[in-house]
Amino acid sequence: MKHKQTIKVYRFKLNPCKKEVTEKQNKKKEKIFQTINNIIMNLWCGILVTLIVIETVICFNCDKDARECETSLIIEQRISMVHQYKGVYPSKGALYYVDVTNTSAAKPVDPQEVISLDGWEKTWLVTVANRSLPGPPIIVYVGQTLIVHVINKLHSDSVTIHWHGLPMKGEPYMDGSAFVSQCPILPGQTFTYRFRVGLEGTHYYHSHIGNQRAKGVHGPLIVKPRGENINIKEHIMTIQDFNHEWGIDMDTNKMQQGWFDKREGFKFIFSPGGVPLTGLYVTSGLINGRGRYHDPITNKHNEAPLTVFQIEQGQQYRFRVIGAGTGFPFRVSIDNHKLTVIASDGYALKPVQAESFIIYPGERYDFLIDANQTISNYWIRGEIVEMDPARRVEAILRYVGATIEEPTTSKHQCSSNNRCVVVNCPNSYYKETAYTDCVTYNQLEAEATDDPAPVLEPGKSHNFFFNFAFNLIPFSVKSAISGKSFLFPSVAALSQPKEITKLCEKADCGENKTCYCTHSIDVDFGKTVQMVFSNHGAGSLTHHPLHLHGYSFYVLKMGLATYNETTGMIMGDNEDILCPGGSNSFCNNPTWSNSSWTDGEIPGLKLKSPPRKDTIIIPKGGYVIFRFIADNPGVWMLHCHFKNHFTDGMALLINDSFSRHPPPPEGFPVCHDYPRMYKPPVTTPTSSAPTMAPPMQEGMYTRADYWLAVGILIGIIAILLIIITYMCCKSTKKADTYKT
Repeated sequence: MKHKQTIKVYRFKLNPCKKEVTEKQNKKKEKIFQTINNIIMNLWCGILVTLIVIETVICFNCDKDARECETSLIIEQRISMVHQYKGVYPSKGALYYVDVTNTSAAKPVDPQEVISLDGWEKTWLVTVANRSLPGPPIIVYVGQTLIVHVINKLHSDSVTIHWHGLPMKGEPYMDGSAFVSQCPILPGQTFTYRFRVGLEGTHYYHSHIGNQRAKGVHGPLIVKPRGENINIKEHIMTIQDFNHEWGIDMDTNKMQQGWFDKREGFKFIFSPGGVPLTGLYVTSGLINGRGRYHDPITNKHNEAPLTVFQIEQGQQYRFRVIGAGTGFPFRVSIDNHKLTVIASDGYALKPVQAESFIIYPGERYDFLIDANQTISNYWIRGEIVEMDPARRVEAILRYVGATIEEPTTSKHQCSSNNRCVVVNCPNSYYKETAYTDCVTYNQLEAEATDDPAPVLEPGKSHNFFFNFAFNLIPFSVKSAISGKSFLFPSVAALSQPKEITKLCEKADCGENKTCYCTHSIDVDFGKTVQMVFSNHGAGSLTHHPLHLHGYSFYVLKMGLATYNETTGMIMGDNEDILCPGGSNSFCNNPTWSNSSWTDGEIPGLKLKSPPRKDTIIIPKGGYVIFRFIADNPGVWMLHCHFKNHFTDGMALLINDSFSRHPPPPEGFPVCHDYPRMYKPPVTTPTSSAPTMAPPMQEGMYTRADYWLAVGILIGIIAILLIIITYMCCKSTKKADTYKT
């Protein structure tokens, strides 16, 4: 069984003759017509989806009993604050056409039909899937095969789609990483992703080329267990930072070339503890694509519409939260409601009740709330994690029966008698007067008790040690991992490995140097891989959310920087890590300060019920240790999920079990420079006899074969069209919609 979305087909009028027939004849011929029509429409859908106009899919929820789920994502550019060719403006939580002067007497514009962003009235260009930001949720069940036709309707840009959180086991060519698992999808092209969904949980899809994800190409991907009947109601929430002035391309180039605006240089935003957060510009936040611009001087907002989550008193709800942002983490809370964190990145956790949690770009958190408050409206708050929170995003939690108005509730005030618990802190403490307790991710435990960390055995394991940092080179700052700033190959690394020309083995890399190369490491099938990622040295500036493709890893330990318990301010780097070049070096070759830890005998590892994840914070001045078993042959990216850090080079490739890589799918696209740098070896004839064309092999066809097939196809279509034309002249019925 296959489940596709509903497709609306706009057909030409095929009954121009209007010939009268009897009712009996009409029914008989109508039945024949409908049968032939169904055959034709299935043929059209199967041959070329662009022959029909596909109605925008708001949400694709696959049938639970289907084996295959098929849908489409159309990637194109749209502009904000426009509806049916007319501009709109925000007022009192609604949108109105720009020519409306009396909003009390006018009907508001449906906000579902407008990309409103933060209500900024100057139209803003976004790149989106299916004309919505975020893109439509895709909801499937474990074990189903998901087929997604990605149609690139951009005029100037290529695209790929990465299925963030899914391991793609056995199907590495479907991972969606540009120049790693595939060549980019060029303007006008279609690429069909087909893979088996194997990991339940809250995930998402997003563009994986350049900075395109930050421009709007992302959407929820929810995988539910197939065999369970879970009656709990759910809401999906994406949260992201938004910049309506510069844009991520400008931010990235400012970091690389010089950061000046109106004669002002680089200015850091600081997170709690005095840790630099970023120098990126941010104007607001969005929850499910909506937010408000708050004037930084007056602190007044522009009354733009917000996302509303409706709940019923007495029920319990699961919220699936996706960190879809670019360079800012958010602290999420709901007024008057406790949050019970139950899962992250698709893996269940032992429940932890909290006032709030922190979510970084690429992370996902699931929490429960009990609708046990008075029927009313309550603020959902997403505060950008700064020392003095000012920039924020709100949404509305509305009980059934509540009046349609904005909340008047207040944020919970932490006190000595009612302290706040914050899950997923990258720091040890808040200042003493904040009355806030931090729970780092490694303090959480997996709900599963039968999933211990893999064992690290001599000769059957790999042990890697890398440092995340910004290497300060003349006139620029380069994002790097252990001194290597990642350079994308000009080919798809997985399917064209011999054509990669700038591997780091050939580069001039070393302590206190920065080299530019395609950084990759090799791992062998079946071995345990232990990775230690530190954030030390002169280039340690901020926390980094690290994302690994192809795997969910076991988080064994997090070591944090030293913090002052009273002020909550950072004091220095964690002393477990040694930088051979000294504290003022880039720390390109970090080691353990205690040499006895080198072979993996590290104290404090959580080997029983460790939490699992695919995106984890590497804290400034600290480190993270995780493990996984190399059992997924392919080439997998590992990179910082802050968009400009990744684009700037904070990435590497894991070449997993090279000899076991599956062959590319038939007809899989290739890409390369011109003239081609790599040339396949030429076989030299062993005799002076003239060379001959190779014999025909199974699966090989001549040009004549193809033309014969084309001729047959054209003939079949012509016959069918004649039959349809004949039948249409005798029928007056015209179908409007067709469901596949």
